[in-house]
Amino acid sequence: MTSDLEIPVRGDATIDRAVDVLRGARVAVLTGAGLSTDSGIPDYRGEGAPVRTPMTFQAFLASEGARKRYWAGSHLGWRAFGAARPNDGHRALAELEAAGIVNGLVTQNVDGLHRKAGSRRVVELHGGMDRVLCLTCGQQFAREAIADRLAALNPGIDLEGAIRANPDGDVEVEDAASLVIPECTVCGGILKPDVVFFGEFVPVEVFDAAASIVRGSDVLLVAGSSLVVNSGMRLIELARRRRMPIVVVNRGITKGDSRAAVKVDAGTSETLTAFASALIG
Repeated sequence: MTSDLEIPVRGDATIDRAVDVLRGARVAVLTGAGLSTDSGIPDYRGEGAPVRTPMTFQAFLASEGARKRYWAGSHLGWRAFGAARPNDGHRALAELEAAGIVNGLVTQNVDGLHRKAGSRRVVELHGGMDRVLCLTCGQQFAREAIADRLAALNPGIDLEGAIRANPDGDVEVEDAASLVIPECTVCGGILKPDVVFFGEFVPVEVFDAAASIVRGSDVLLVAGSSLVVNSGMRLIELARRRRMPIVVVNRGITKGDSRAAVKVDAGTSETLTAFASALIG
């Protein structure tokens, strides 16, 4: 495979150890926000990440004002967030799956970049920002369709301004009191991006699908996650109980380091590209 990245040289002891663990195995992959930083989407917890207070599900349900603030910020941020493209790390994982090495992929990200890169067996633990869900009747809508409706109802929301995307695709908006929020066209219910908010639980069926990928594999590869979120650590614990080797690729400390057979403290794009080059040839 080709890449413009500076690939770690074969012979690097840590890369070699990780490749040795992965070679010949069915690999389950767990990814986090650190994988998408090279696509221009900032990490919640990486070095230099801004301090922010994300919307909770309880606040979203309780207050129309909160919903207006959320949708204003989410709509503005979507223009930048939705334009993000897969990076070399996403593409390397898709190539590893196509080669029969990656058995399936579980992501904590909501950016949809694994699907755009060509990965086929993907479980999105926290949902996807490219879908919108009615909380009353369960109807799903494409995010672009809702964005078009929201823009038509609120022409001023697309005024030029500096946009700084957050990891979940929103920006901070101070004054959204006049915003008109689209309703569900089926039942008139409340619309919400199809993502797990803070204060929500990962749906049981989604976690079961993620766990199934781990159970059907020989090795768990973690890429770009600090493993602070409980859903990720539950999969780490599942792998540990099954005595599966764990390979962690992340810049900085993660909660799973003590359980890892190999920890690669490096960027995901260059490291995953190196893995693919070594394992596929």
